[in-house]
Amino acid sequence: MECCVVFVGTSDIKITLGSDNTHSTTSLTSPVQSLSTDATALNSHPTITAWEASWNVTNAIQGIFVLGLPFALIQSGYMGLVVLILSAWVCNHTGRSLVACLYEEEHSEESRSVSKIRVRHSYQDIMDACCKGLWPSWSVAGGWLINIAQVIELLMTCTLYLLVSTTLLCDSLSAVALPRSACSLMSLMVLLPCLLLTDLRPVSMLSLLCSLAHILISLLVILYCLSCASNWSWSSLSVSVDPEDFIVSVGVIIFSYTSQIFLPPLEGSMEDRGQFDTMLGWTHGVACIMKTTFSLLAVLTWGPKTSEVITDNLPPNLRPVVNLCLLAKALLSYPLPFYSAAEILQTCLLRDAPLSSSSKQRSQGVSCPALLVRGALLVSSYLLSLLVPRFSLLMGLTGSVTGAAMTLILPCLFHLKLQWGRLTVQDRLIDVAILSLGLICSVAGVICSVKRMWEDL
Repeated sequence: MECCVVFVGTSDIKITLGSDNTHSTTSLTSPVQSLSTDATALNSHPTITAWEASWNVTNAIQGIFVLGLPFALIQSGYMGLVVLILSAWVCNHTGRSLVACLYEEEHSEESRSVSKIRVRHSYQDIMDACCKGLWPSWSVAGGWLINIAQVIELLMTCTLYLLVSTTLLCDSLSAVALPRSACSLMSLMVLLPCLLLTDLRPVSMLSLLCSLAHILISLLVILYCLSCASNWSWSSLSVSVDPEDFIVSVGVIIFSYTSQIFLPPLEGSMEDRGQFDTMLGWTHGVACIMKTTFSLLAVLTWGPKTSEVITDNLPPNLRPVVNLCLLAKALLSYPLPFYSAAEILQTCLLRDAPLSSSSKQRSQGVSCPALLVRGALLVSSYLLSLLVPRFSLLMGLTGSVTGAAMTLILPCLFHLKLQWGRLTVQDRLIDVAILSLGLICSVAGVICSVKRMWEDL
């Protein structure tokens, strides 16, 4: 049995399974079209390499939220280490499962081959396909629910970036004693160019810069922790932990691995989509090693004194340099979730074709109605950042609600529904296990996070 994967340009895909050398080419611009995206527009959207795609995924799963993982580990003990490693594998699996749902198989009797055709182009398309036939209005309602969940998670991500930027700016300008609201407004001004983004290429470049900043920050913290190796203590990690602390920590860890929202458009933008699974596996593997090492060394160094944002534990002479790197990383990380949320809102509210799939719209720039939508999104994240009580609790709540739903629950449901006939018994059992785990984590995490946030208000 041979397997030949050929990608022609950005729109033609051929995956042939057969015993001979006869191939069948199927264009993505076939009569089967997305329910929410004009499929013919996909021919002209800019492509990115596997490396550029990996920087985007790395930026999503090794973002600024890694700074909250040591605190989550101190709250969850040794079980937290297991969750850190297991979450990487689970999120990699659900990411591949989600992208697999974008394709359907086409059998050719003449050539005795099977061609995979990309008939869906977004998370909403997959939901629409799953809801068909269940109830007349479920397809529309399901699409709206998916879009709402995506926008909420992306908005919370933007809010967290602004929250961290504000905190770091306040700390860096402590000598001037600027009010927190002024620092938040300064961060907002820096992010105004995000209103004019029209494709993923500049976002990919920003993601590369973010990843470099993240590597620098991680190295500085790890080197400092290694310099304190003589004072390490394993007693900081315990087997028995508070159940509520553990559940909130699981939400934080899950949220730190969420990238599923970006994967359908990201895979569609790749020059060679055959490299997607390999790219996703490597990025999650590296993220797992980095996060586990980073979190464990920090906990061994500072123990029970570990702060919610680990850089607060650094000595005064090292903290300004790290804070400046973190500030740059937080601001450079903002465009990716903002751009994704803006495309969803523009498609739903203005009925625009996504900018990433329309060369005509990119050449014309951003329209006035689109600017209003983007402006409202930017201001909303700014206002929310002023109201958030605690960084770790918002991470835990977001991870338990939209993170668990979009990362664990829905990808497994979609995979079981759309790919059931092509799945082995083992694949089905894995999907059911992840689905059950996601439901438990989501319900318990929401209850515990809301309770803690209410107590802190």
